[in-house]
Amino acid sequence: MTLPVPFRFALRELRGGLRGFYIFLACLALGVAAIAAVGTVRSAIDQGIQSEGAALLGGDAEIELTYRRASDDELAWMRGISDQLSAIVDFRSMAVAGEERGLTQVKAVDDAYPLLGTVRLEPDIPLNQALQATDGNPGAVMAPALIDRLGLTIGDSFLLGEQRFTLTATLLREPDDAGGGFGLGPRTIVRFDDLANSGLLSAGSIFDTEYRLLLPEGTDLDATRAVAEDTFSGAGIRWRDSRDGAPGVSRFVDRLSSFLVIVGLSGLAVGGVGVSAAVRSYLAGKTGVIATLRTLGASRRTIFLTYFIQIAILSAIGITIGLIMGVALPLALSPLIAANLPVPAVFTIYPEPLLEAALYGTLSALLFTLWPLARTEEVRPATLFRDAMASAKLLPRWPYVVVAALLLAALVGAAVAFSAAATLTLWTAAGIAGALLVLTLAAAGTRTVARRASHRGQHGPLRWALAAVGGPQQETAAVILSLGLGLSVLAAVGQIDGNLRNAISRDLPDVAPSYFFVDIQPDQLEGFLDRVTNDPQVSRVDTAPMLRGVITQINGRPAQEVAPDHWVVRGDRGITYAAKPDSRTTVTAGQFWPEDYTGDPQISFAAEEAEELGLKLGDTLTVNVLGRDITGTITSFRDVDFSTAGIGFVLTMNPSALSGAPHTHIATVYATQAAEGPILRDISNAYPNVTAIGVRDAINRVAEVMSGIAAATSYGAGMTLLTGFLVLIGASAAGERGRTYEAAILKTIGATRGQILRSFALRAMLMGLAAGVVGLIAGIGAGWGVSHFVMETDFAVIWPSAIVIIAGGIGANLLAGLAFAWRPLAARPAGVLRARD
Repeated sequence: MTLPVPFRFALRELRGGLRGFYIFLACLALGVAAIAAVGTVRSAIDQGIQSEGAALLGGDAEIELTYRRASDDELAWMRGISDQLSAIVDFRSMAVAGEERGLTQVKAVDDAYPLLGTVRLEPDIPLNQALQATDGNPGAVMAPALIDRLGLTIGDSFLLGEQRFTLTATLLREPDDAGGGFGLGPRTIVRFDDLANSGLLSAGSIFDTEYRLLLPEGTDLDATRAVAEDTFSGAGIRWRDSRDGAPGVSRFVDRLSSFLVIVGLSGLAVGGVGVSAAVRSYLAGKTGVIATLRTLGASRRTIFLTYFIQIAILSAIGITIGLIMGVALPLALSPLIAANLPVPAVFTIYPEPLLEAALYGTLSALLFTLWPLARTEEVRPATLFRDAMASAKLLPRWPYVVVAALLLAALVGAAVAFSAAATLTLWTAAGIAGALLVLTLAAAGTRTVARRASHRGQHGPLRWALAAVGGPQQETAAVILSLGLGLSVLAAVGQIDGNLRNAISRDLPDVAPSYFFVDIQPDQLEGFLDRVTNDPQVSRVDTAPMLRGVITQINGRPAQEVAPDHWVVRGDRGITYAAKPDSRTTVTAGQFWPEDYTGDPQISFAAEEAEELGLKLGDTLTVNVLGRDITGTITSFRDVDFSTAGIGFVLTMNPSALSGAPHTHIATVYATQAAEGPILRDISNAYPNVTAIGVRDAINRVAEVMSGIAAATSYGAGMTLLTGFLVLIGASAAGERGRTYEAAILKTIGATRGQILRSFALRAMLMGLAAGVVGLIAGIGAGWGVSHFVMETDFAVIWPSAIVIIAGGIGANLLAGLAFAWRPLAARPAGVLRARD
């Protein structure tokens, strides 16, 4: 039989309306909408960064140097290729006003800054005017948070190092503030020339110099970059241009959106359970129609195509609704989203995320509807008046199993291809599959336990509820699968977020130092140690020489080619030297050099990072320090624990390899909270150039960032849970006819409405409890895996979150069950039983 006949049959079936398919459409539309919305926001940010890349960067291109300013020859080259040039020096320092002190990120600018955009100040005056001398002191502008912390008002003075400045305005906005990454201190802007007497930029001090260039129109950025890297070969430059004006923001958005898409796929999996249940319920009601068609000579292929076409049309409707929602929501909320983004975003309709969401939706619809559709083949003419779907075999014929496996592989493959975190996507897919398997087994176990328990005890609502949970209906499986998977996603997010917050706010302060002190000059180290080591409230002090360098080559190849995305080679890194390992250093492989070693440069590298980079003993690394290339051989690997916020260097070299390079020292001080204030005051008074970074402040900054991430992921998990709740409603609606018959039987044997209602409520609570417990166990398992293997933090069950999950499972299923309990309770037994006969 040709295709047009099944197509006509499908259209005739659809004339009856969408009854029975509303949950199908809602589940599919919600999953597609979530993925489309996330993709639209991501595309809007990418487009905003591309269109405003020069403004975000502060120029068409930027050349960054560490620890130094450009030489005259280098400056001449930059001026020769650009229309305009601006130099900025960026570093951390302590701002001091009376007895108050605060960490600040200082931006020392020239008269040409900003090349693009405008610095917004309060009062509204030009930056050049604000930085002019006032009352004999150079001017400065400062972020509101730092002004409040220091208790300043406009016209007050403060110290940066040994130089006094007058606060002339409040800094409201920098045009290039999105590309600088995560800062530990609020911003202060001053003129570079005004720092000449501050003592802050002496030899070895930690600072970056950024040269922003406005290039002639039509400049080939790739060619200019190649020339720059050749001209500055060995100088340790880092190039950025307007095509990626805020790389840190781009990476963050890509990773966050990848995670949210994964949560969206979890929602599609939950919705898939509802889709499959809706199709199965619909086809179960069509047993008579299918059997009649078979009696009249319709083939298996005709039957399959009839309902496949019908489901395909409905799937297309659901996907289209989801795409419309996925575009409409970001566009409608664009003012709110844009106001909370650190970068510009261009909200419009982007085809790529819509195609991605449509692909996910299509594959999911095919995967979850193929199984029940394949079972239509088992309906034979002899089953005309029986529910063949209820007694069908678990597995369809093998070709359908193969196609289902291929669809699953395509869905996972698409998720990996579109994701910026392929490994996380694969683990998530495995987790979802594992959770579905566990939930399926849990549903079967729950039915078995309930069926056995129903044979014990006296008749009453509890026994009736247990018998219904353990009965042959599919409601128990649908409830535990959909609600359990939704709750497991929410539980995993809650456990990961809770444990990360504990690690940051509770566990980290117990092992972290009170302060990081940087830029300690060699001739200041003895006096610094004398102050902190003789304080009885200081339990530990660690110091190390500190330089910064860029890893430019690995085994003679450009480092960016070997490991382009690894954080170790993405920017400049702290490096140190040591004659021997200290008592807390564990060498895991190779040998540390002898204390008196003066031969060719040798390197001891962090073991975990070496494994990630594929390094082995005997490999060579080229590190650019202050414009000088140093090539060393890796002779040992060390354990480096960065989770304690103490001193930890990825790369340590033998002392003679860095001899002659100007440098400073860093120190960590572990002290009681009561001693922190006096230590900070004494050190900043004695050594104004030394910068103190309070670990508690840094922890608070990280916690603020984590709050935003947790909120975004919670919204995504909430969408998954909403989809699960819709599946519950669908399962309850599908079981309404069975509950009506059950209520009629119970009324006939003398049960009251109150007893029947209690039975329905107990049934819903038992299934909700089972779904909540299993979902919680799966969520705790996923949370432990992410905490242990990805974040490498200790894990403990967050019991308040766990209790809320279980209570939510019970409450959600109770609401869904009771919503469809009133019609069965109101039905008259005689009419119901007569119709059943």
